[in-house]
Amino acid sequence: MNSTPTFELTKEFHERFSKAIEVKDVEFIRNSLVSVNHADISVLLDEFSPEQYKYVLGLLDTSIGANIIIDLDEDIREKFLDEFESTEIAGYVEQLETDDGADILYGLPVKQREQVISAMLNEDKAKNIVELLHYDEDVAGGLMAKELIKANLNWTIKQCIEEIRKQAEDVENIYSVYVVDNNDKLIGKVSLKNLIIARDKTKVGDIYDSDIHSVETFMPENEIAAMMRKYDLDAIPVVNLKGQLMGRITNDDIIDVITELAEEERQLMAGIATDVEEDDSIWKLSRARLPWLMIGLGGGSIAAYFIGFFEKEIILIPVMSFFIPLIMATGGNVGIQSSSIIVQSLANRNAFEESMKNRLFKSLLVSIVNGVVLSIAGYFIVFSFDSDSTIAMVVAIALFSVVLLASFMGTITPLILNKFDINPAIASGPFITTANDLLGLLVYFGVASILYQFS
Repeated sequence: MNSTPTFELTKEFHERFSKAIEVKDVEFIRNSLVSVNHADISVLLDEFSPEQYKYVLGLLDTSIGANIIIDLDEDIREKFLDEFESTEIAGYVEQLETDDGADILYGLPVKQREQVISAMLNEDKAKNIVELLHYDEDVAGGLMAKELIKANLNWTIKQCIEEIRKQAEDVENIYSVYVVDNNDKLIGKVSLKNLIIARDKTKVGDIYDSDIHSVETFMPENEIAAMMRKYDLDAIPVVNLKGQLMGRITNDDIIDVITELAEEERQLMAGIATDVEEDDSIWKLSRARLPWLMIGLGGGSIAAYFIGFFEKEIILIPVMSFFIPLIMATGGNVGIQSSSIIVQSLANRNAFEESMKNRLFKSLLVSIVNGVVLSIAGYFIVFSFDSDSTIAMVVAIALFSVVLLASFMGTITPLILNKFDINPAIASGPFITTANDLLGLLVYFGVASILYQFS
């Protein structure tokens, strides 16, 4: 079996392709992109100016160009589309499914958006895209595509198959046939296998499966992603409040959602307050990072105050200062580990399947095991460093206590934030690290005060 060769973007090819654009070598450009996936072409063209990008697209089939455009990052796409007339954009939009077409129009100014819709020759597609634009981008209505296969429960199998042939012209992937009643209300689905093996005169209503998952048009994208992941769905139908079939969301749309959500979680956990890209302005990148950096600065200032408050103890036993970073680092690391696990489970909706009491108990057992191991290791490390059993005991007890407290904080904080519909990812990273640094210092000097009995 022959397979399509994998496209490899080398420096040499990039330079040769750039030269071809410069000298308008049409034959080389077309031949070099034959059988290359549109996603790979998007990566290649990312390095070129909008004018060069437009020139290359003009040499390719419109359907390929449409898929290349939809693969672009939103910011790049908006700059790129500035080079096009509304009629040109309309030609590309008509090659895409309605959800992708709506994604392109979301990024256009309102006036240009209306011009593109007016320039579309396919009136049905234009009407469907206008309907999608009424919804927010991050809910089911904004994610769904209008293209789908549906059948009335009163149709015979022969009628159904004839309708499928008509409807399938606009549908790229067919996962199943949705069954509706006379009011267009979704009542189930029928597999292609059952349609094939059923007799021509059999009614669809006799073979459909009423066990079907669906989502309402207003459902948030994160809940849709969780449902499709939980039930391992390739596609899910979208209904309105009356239960009428409005569209469907496919797994490729949800992969994009999951990727965006994961990126958002990663940025929040890293202390970046807003969604930013590498090519954003210096001011935007700085503004996104400053809030958590300021929190870290404030936490560090309070930590310095705490250390100053115990100045007398440090003067009497200077070796205590050597182990402050050890206590602070351990508390911060344990807190991040605990909060990250909770944030991940909340994203997977596992938190609703296990009670908070069970989670806290499990977290306690894990932290006890980790605390015992770390405290024993810490005792021998400190004792070998200073041969002072008291300071070694102070560090050991402080490590055990900090592990328990930091683990508790890292577990309970995301759960509480999630309870109040606040993104639990903000509990990780700088927030937990700063909080547990302060907690660790209080525990460390508190234990030292008790064991040394400072006067």
